[in-house]
Amino acid sequence: MKFEKELNFPNILTVVRVLIVPFFIYFLFQDGLVYRVTAFLFFVLASLTDLIDGYLARKWNQETEFGKFLDPLADKILVIGSFITFILLDEQIELWMVLLIIFRDMLITTLRFLAIRLNKSLRTTMMGKVKTTFQMTAILLLLIFFMLLSIRERNAINLIFENGRASGLTVFEIANDNFFNLYNTLSSGIQLSISQCIFQIATFVPYYAMLFTTFITVLSGLRYLVTNLELLKLQNLLQVLFRKK
Repeated sequence: MKFEKELNFPNILTVVRVLIVPFFIYFLFQDGLVYRVTAFLFFVLASLTDLIDGYLARKWNQETEFGKFLDPLADKILVIGSFITFILLDEQIELWMVLLIIFRDMLITTLRFLAIRLNKSLRTTMMGKVKTTFQMTAILLLLIFFMLLSIRERNAINLIFENGRASGLTVFEIANDNFFNLYNTLSSGIQLSISQCIFQIATFVPYYAMLFTTFITVLSGLRYLVTNLELLKLQNLLQVLFRKK
């Protein structure tokens, strides 16, 4: 039966990835090291299913239209859900960054829809894989800092950025100031404990990681757009709009 064909093991793994997201987000909002470690493990588990489901589908010749649709959707739910959560928890993550990432995904989804309607293939590029690597790395970095820092330390870092913005500084300027403060401290020979170093590093690395990730994501979207620009030709758009269902 068609349903049994769609409900194969690779697709089940993809569904599990979607189901993990609410639990991952829930534990991120909780206080305590156990919760933060659990959130980290949930994300690692979700990332592993992303690697395994596609591999198994190809190896076992179990690729289905449902899997092709759900797999990228599951990735978007995991990544965008993570970044939206970070906006609420970390003052270093700016709204415009996440909006650009979401817009890029909407653009690719639109191109994919047009390609399907026109019976054409969406041309992919290596930038897509690079983008995914940067996004996953940024999320993992943020989760690691969430585990290494206490709630009090995270609140202290957020307060640094809140006070900086209140004084007229941009988040970029605040992160740069934090970086140079650590650099000058270490250059002057002042010894810092491991916990102090981690705290100081956490005042700028999450911002830089997210900034570079946003840049790569936008660059990837532009590359996709240029590569598949033919799909947006007026004649193709008219064909999709007035095509009989």
